[in-house]
Amino acid sequence: MSVAAAKPRSGAGAPEAVLNALPHPVICVAEDGRIVDVNVAAEAFFEASAIVLRRHHIREFAPFGSPLIALIDQARERNAPVNEYRVDLGTPRNGGERIVDVHVAPLGDKPGVLIVVLQERTIADKMDRQLTHRGAARSVTALAAMLAHEIKNPLSGIRGAAQLLEQSATDEDRQLTRLICDEADRIVKLVDRMEVFSDERPIEREAVNIHAVLEHVKRLALSGFGRNIRIIEEYDPSLPPVLANRDQLIQVFLNLVKNAAEALSDTPDAEIHLSTAFRPGVRLSVPGSTTKVSLPLVFTVRDNGPGVPEDLIPHLFDPFVTTKPTGSGLGLALVAKIVGNHGGIIECDSQPRRTVFRVLMPMFVGEAGGALRS
Repeated sequence: MSVAAAKPRSGAGAPEAVLNALPHPVICVAEDGRIVDVNVAAEAFFEASAIVLRRHHIREFAPFGSPLIALIDQARERNAPVNEYRVDLGTPRNGGERIVDVHVAPLGDKPGVLIVVLQERTIADKMDRQLTHRGAARSVTALAAMLAHEIKNPLSGIRGAAQLLEQSATDEDRQLTRLICDEADRIVKLVDRMEVFSDERPIEREAVNIHAVLEHVKRLALSGFGRNIRIIEEYDPSLPPVLANRDQLIQVFLNLVKNAAEALSDTPDAEIHLSTAFRPGVRLSVPGSTTKVSLPLVFTVRDNGPGVPEDLIPHLFDPFVTTKPTGSGLGLALVAKIVGNHGGIIECDSQPRRTVFRVLMPMFVGEAGGALRS
């Protein structure tokens, strides 16, 4: 059974097509440890072509002392499958930490050959986070509906009463009535922001050029809150359109860029990197649909600020979680809701001088069923 790395040609056998369609890296290892075959996902994982991979021993693509080599030896000795969870296969070659679950098993029709399947934990974690974000958004939806009914109406009466009192109040008392009105207005604005979560109308989506969206966001940033920040663009010009609502995408990336700019307020060499890329592999279900869609489009907002506190990372997209002294904690929760409603994923990796918000989205597919590439 071949695990050819090239994309299936017309007439390619079903096993080859199936293996190349798998989102998980699959590697065939000979008795001497040499790589004899890989699928497309393995090429992407190791950032090397099948031709290059076949020239090397599996040890050359694993960190020093990696349990992967011991697992391969163990599977060969037992002639039975073995598993290991949360193994780090990160090397300078593939960009640092890469946590995977490893499954090694003998390839029955080829004595001495083992098949190694890697399942990236980051993908599983992304799915878990997506479900968490959607659950958090539903909680805020219910809370917003309750607040709109139970708070806004009484506030209107309180504000009206304060305005009536203001007409006959002394200058000193008028400051108090003005304070009542201002605070009532502030609470109403907060409730209005939360009401966005209760909008369950279907999203009108179309083919959107993400580069036009990011360029629009960049212009808004440079003309206001980001005028003292260097914004660097790293775009893939061949990227296909994204299936999305343009206005909501602007809202997502404007929020992310604004957050990055605020985090850079005390950074002398402040930079924000906007990047786009095509990375096949992750498939998730869209709300309201039984089918799964691929999320190959990756849009990134990166800054060189101080980073997000480690204890906040798991809760960063939950409502009312914020690092800002005067923040409401609803901005990133709304971003997560919009991305989730599009069937996408948003994640954050943060360390000092490198905070990355990564959005994975589905691409637009034409009526004939083929992806539109520019």
